Amino acid sequence: MSQTMKAAVLTRFGGTDAFELREVSVPPVGPHQVRVRVHATAVNPLDCQIRRGDYTDYVPLPAIIGHDISGVIEEVGPDVTEFGIGDEVYYTPKVFGGAGSYAEQHVADVELVGRKPRNLSHIEAASLTLVGGTVWEAFVQRAQLKIGETVLIHGGAGGVGTIAIQIAKAIGARVITTARARDHDFVRSLGADEAIDFTAEDYVKAVLRQTDGDGVNVVFDTIGGDTLTRSPLTLSAYGRVVSLVDIAQPQNLIEAWGKNAAYHFVFTRQNRGKLDALTKLIERGLVKPVIGATFPLTRMSEAHDLLENGSARGLRGKIVIDVSGEAEALYSGQQAAA
Repeated sequence: MSQTMKAAVLTRFGGTDAFELREVSVPPVGPHQVRVRVHATAVNPLDCQIRRGDYTDYVPLPAIIGHDISGVIEEVGPDVTEFGIGDEVYYTPKVFGGAGSYAEQHVADVELVGRKPRNLSHIEAASLTLVGGTVWEAFVQRAQLKIGETVLIHGGAGGVGTIAIQIAKAIGARVITTARARDHDFVRSLGADEAIDFTAEDYVKAVLRQTDGDGVNVVFDTIGGDTLTRSPLTLSAYGRVVSLVDIAQPQNLIEAWGKNAAYHFVFTRQNRGKLDALTKLIERGLVKPVIGATFPLTRMSEAHDLLENGSARGLRGKIVIDVSGEAEALYSGQQAAA
């Protein structure tokens, strides 16, 4: 094998032009590790936060970042027994624990790695690892969402929201989501029972109207700020709020106190168990990837720009980075890149 690989390297903290395509060394494989030929990765809000400099103490430069991988194992450590060369896998690299996924190859601890769903391409699978594991943790482990409960999902047309709607419906919940009017048919096609145009009406009033004043059992916050502050107004007594967003400013959560609400702030940690649970839903057809755009590794800066400005440009779902050129073959005759 070649001892080097191409990678989109973060050379400084700042704007979307902070990446540089470089030839770098392939890491050695430890006893409990596997080396994976990366077919596809994806872009997440966490990646943009790291690029901007939100976590400078945890990311020494230059750095390879990225948190989604789908690919094929090319080498296994001597103590690895659960996988072999040629196995198709998908996973999230350890967050802040070494090199990320914006590269042609990746070396991972074997306990992070799951078998790729058989009914997905690498392009599709790479769109699901971080977001799928995060939503699973949010709903199953933190909020403990139950059959028949009602959940409010903020940002239903986004990369996280599209998967959150599907997993919540798979659990058996009633789903209310916020989305622009142009996306209402789309989010309903994913399983949302109600959609609220947050640009045209107060979502708090809308939720209370749609629940006959009872409120929702769970709020899933992907936005933060005023959304986190006002979401308790939509809760029923003893409701739960799960947020994926950093709190940059102090928040007055007096309304949550009055509801005896529970708050969960999720910075997810990945493992094979979450992936295996997600895979079962995917292979049963209950969760499907939603891909808004694909880019080659050479256009990482454009992918980051689209993620940061995509809502105004009508982006739905995830942005995937096609590392191996699979999209060209998969979608031959169609426009696969934004």
